[in-house]
Amino acid sequence: MNDGAVAPGGDLEIETAEGGLILRGDATLAHLGRLRDALSGANGSIDISEVDRLDSAGSWALVAARDSRDLRIFGGSRAHEDILDAVSSAWPKPDPEKSSRRSPLDRLEALGRKMADAGKFFSALSGYLGLFLARLFASILHPKTFRFTALAHHCQDVGLKAVPIVALMAFLIGIVLAFQGAAQLRQFGAEVFVVDLIAVSVLRELGVLLTAIIVAGRTASSFTAAIGSMKMREEVDAMRTLGVDPADALIVPRVLALLLMLPILGLIADVSGLLGGALMSWLELGISPAMFRTRLVEGTDVAHVFVGLVKTPVFALIIGIVGCHAGMQVKGNAESLGIMTSKAVVTAIFMVIVADALFSIFFAELGI
Repeated sequence: MNDGAVAPGGDLEIETAEGGLILRGDATLAHLGRLRDALSGANGSIDISEVDRLDSAGSWALVAARDSRDLRIFGGSRAHEDILDAVSSAWPKPDPEKSSRRSPLDRLEALGRKMADAGKFFSALSGYLGLFLARLFASILHPKTFRFTALAHHCQDVGLKAVPIVALMAFLIGIVLAFQGAAQLRQFGAEVFVVDLIAVSVLRELGVLLTAIIVAGRTASSFTAAIGSMKMREEVDAMRTLGVDPADALIVPRVLALLLMLPILGLIADVSGLLGGALMSWLELGISPAMFRTRLVEGTDVAHVFVGLVKTPVFALIIGIVGCHAGMQVKGNAESLGIMTSKAVVTAIFMVIVADALFSIFFAELGI
């Protein structure tokens, strides 16, 4: 028995019955608005036994109402059931919520993936190092193919232009060491040993290490940006098309310039650090420049200078290879260039510090 009125709508009639809705006629796209309005307030079941035509739009409205309001659809023909099943199977399913708690196996898998990625990265860096050495050896055998102009340009960019910031940094580090050392050693009446503190700290560790960190931030980013921009503009592909080896033109001059310039920058940092320490020792402790020089010559072993400078070629290789490798990994968009530039700086600084720590352990075991 009906408890509602029949709502005619052209070819679609929607009748409100005691158990739900009864549809008659065409449940198609042309009547989608009326159909959705009627289904939004439906309860119980929907009888589609008298529906003549049912398309995907009508099926979508029925399936949406059934899933959201837990309605029952019945009475449809075989064709109606097929189209309803097709719409149901294509209905988007929400992604399952990921558990916030990770099992030990998941953590082990994540660690393994990170270790595998790190292994691939260091393998790629080793490949670029081998490529540089191979191309450098070939250039030595055939000097006419070497790009001396590019080398001179990069030596100026990497070395000469970095002298002011390196010298100022080392000078200030020497001042800080002298000031802090004087404050501590004065308590024991051993102010004169501040010269030894400055000499060992600057010559053995801080002068070269901080120089390498500054060069890593300045030069690794420059290498990545320059090579990455060429990759974005497809200049590297054009070089290969013209028969020019990108390693010869882009990698060898840059890394070789670092190998030549970083030891010189390290020496400049050592001298500037000692000058800053001498100045602060004179002002704070009254140690004259002549006394500072005498104590420096008598109490400082030349091995400290050797230990500091022997690290510079390794630091130069790390910075140059990391910067060039990152530049060659840039894709064809500006976002990739920014990501790889930042990654090159962080990676170069991290690897320089790790290498310095390994050098410290190595020389300590040798007793140098």
